[in-house]
Parts: sequence; structure tokens; C-alpha cells
Amino acid sequence: MKRLILIILLIPTIIWAQEPTGKEILEKIDENMASKTTISTSKMLIHGARQTRTIEAKTWGIGDEKAFTEYLAPAREKGTKMLKLEDKLWIYSPGSDRTIQISGHMLKQSLMGSDLSYEDMMDNVELLEDYDAGVIGSEVIDERDCWIVELQAKTAEVNYQIRKVWVDKVRYIPLKEELYAKSGKLLKRMELFDITKIDNRWYPKKIIFKDMLKKGDGTEFIIDEIEFDKEIPEYLFTKAALRK
Repeated sequence: MKRLILIILLIPTIIWAQEPTGKEILEKIDENMASKTTISTSKMLIHGARQTRTIEAKTWGIGDEKAFTEYLAPAREKGTKMLKLEDKLWIYSPGSDRTIQISGHMLKQSLMGSDLSYEDMMDNVELLEDYDAGVIGSEVIDERDCWIVELQAKTAEVNYQIRKVWVDKVRYIPLKEELYAKSGKLLKRMELFDITKIDNRWYPKKIIFKDMLKKGDGTEFIIDEIEFDKEIPEYLFTKAALRK
């Protein structure tokens, strides 16, 4: 009889361990995706209605507060630089030799014709800061069991008021995400591929973005190389660095 009582008492603990809360899942995602610093080289393949363009870049970032990007190719974009400091964004164009600040409604515009907006580039990496989360189900994505987590924005300032994230139950990395307006209209979809173990974290090497309001087959964002928690010179995160 004592053994039966013990088994009954253990059942809630076992169930709890198998079904983490939305908050616990976001904490695990942040552990994978967030870091003190990142240095990466990447390319964007922008699949437009008529043609595909490829843009290559190198980016240095400190947390989600500072980022400096230099575009390397093609020739038309080479030398263009972008600086993010918290909620401010500047772009330097070598063709005009001008630095302009992107703000207000301009943040909603497409980044170099891609399916990402400037707002997307400014988005907070750590989801827990901006969202409350709850687990609403589970589904298999690419033969991986996933939790379906629904995120509700804590404030009206967040770009997407509702998000649905399909999170790998073992690796705690998103494999798919849908971004919604407050009305419930689906605005964008992301799919994450080539999940790789890097420095004891799982990280996607390829992300496909699709703006559901645009024509075309979406934008592939491919990370060629990435390093975490390396020293980065502070001078990079100044407007003076844009013109060097």
C-alpha cells in the first residue's frame, strides 16, 4: 500500500517535468539564442517575384543593445554600414557619403528589398522581456516533437502583438514561428533549419523569412560563420565608425 501511495505522489512531479511552462521554455530559448557578444558573417538570398539577389555581410553585436553591420557584396551594396544603439538605427551609404537615421514609419520599410523590415532588425532577442507565454499544444516539425507556445506582448510598443513558436522539446530551439498583428492577422512566418551545436548551445544556421503581405518566395538568411562571447572593440559602436 505504501508503494502505491508513493507512485501516486510521484505522478504530478513526472507530468510537470514533461510539460514545462511557457516561461520556462522561453528561458531555455534565450539561453540558446542570446549571448554577451556575437561576430558573424552571413548572406541573404532575397527571392523576389522576378529574380533572386544575394547580399553578404559581417555583423558585430553586444547583447541586443548594440550591433554594427558592414555589407560586403554585391558591389552595389559594398561599403554600406548599419549601426544599432538600443532603439536607434543609422545607415551609412558610400554612394552618397551620407549617414541617415531610420526612425518612425521608416522602420517598417523593407531592408534592402528583403522580407525583413528595419523593425525586425531592431527586435529584442530575449523574448521574456517583451512577452508572456503559454503552452497551447504540441506538433511534429521535421520529425522533431515540438511544444507550441503562444506569446502575448506585454506592451503596445512591441512589433508583433502575438507570436506562435514551435519549440523543439529536446533542444529548446524554435523550428517555426508565426508573427501576428493584434487583430490576429498573420504578418510573417519564419522557419529555422540546420540547427547546429555551437559552444554548448543549439543555433540555427539558416532561417527563411516570409512576409505574408508580399509577393515572392521569401528571404533566406544563412549564417556562414558565427562566434559567441568574443571581445569586440567599443569604437565599432559609434557613428564615427560608419564612415571608416
